Amino acid sequence: MLPITDPFFYLCAIPAVFIVGMAKGGFGGGLALVGVPLMSLAIPPVQAAGILLPILLVMDAVGLISYRAIFCRKTLAILIPAGLMGTLIGYFAAAYISETHIRLVTGAIALIFVLDYWFNNKANKPPKPQNVLLGGFWGTVSGVTSFIAHAGGAPFQMYVLPLRLAPPVMAGTAVIFFSVVNFSKVLPYFALGQFDAKNIATSLVLLPLAPLATLAGIKIVKHINKELFYKITYAALFVIALKLIWVGASGF
Repeated sequence: MLPITDPFFYLCAIPAVFIVGMAKGGFGGGLALVGVPLMSLAIPPVQAAGILLPILLVMDAVGLISYRAIFCRKTLAILIPAGLMGTLIGYFAAAYISETHIRLVTGAIALIFVLDYWFNNKANKPPKPQNVLLGGFWGTVSGVTSFIAHAGGAPFQMYVLPLRLAPPVMAGTAVIFFSVVNFSKVLPYFALGQFDAKNIATSLVLLPLAPLATLAGIKIVKHINKELFYKITYAALFVIALKLIWVGASGF
């Protein structure tokens, strides 16, 4: 079980794991989208997704310990069933859906969402109520994009951000949702052959970084101002959207 030895891969993978860990800890959750695209500069996206999943599960475990009592029950009741449905769709569609299309569509939707927030001054608008149909749609999209490329953060935020949850509550809700979704991906990833010896060995090399990065994100989100938190999150989502659109368009 020899891991990847290419230095350029680790030049991409180490920052990717730190960024994803910070995001999993609740600091700008959409930043988790960066993981696969950044690692894909050195390896194929499918391989990057396979290497990242065990690391994500460790990050989820750390996050669950910290946020086990801080979450929005109503939001999870809407999103989790939809996210699991999205995972199932992603598994059956994996052979037919291009990652290029997933990135391009997700990036375009995220960009429209952020621009709408900025130019319609939603920062000063009251929180939106829970919506089963809207949450079911975005939860399903999040499950599909998470399965394909661990890119479920933007669709998740498109439903959750307008609810205007307190930062720790939003972070805890995200941790629980993606813990369930990521765990549901383990068997399908095995079935698709994404856990070969090289990928597992590479995951083990990167694994020590996971809890450190996640704990850093948890510490920051618990002490940050609410308005600043949302400004950072939307700004991060904007950058991620541009990155996804660029990578997606480059694939055609």
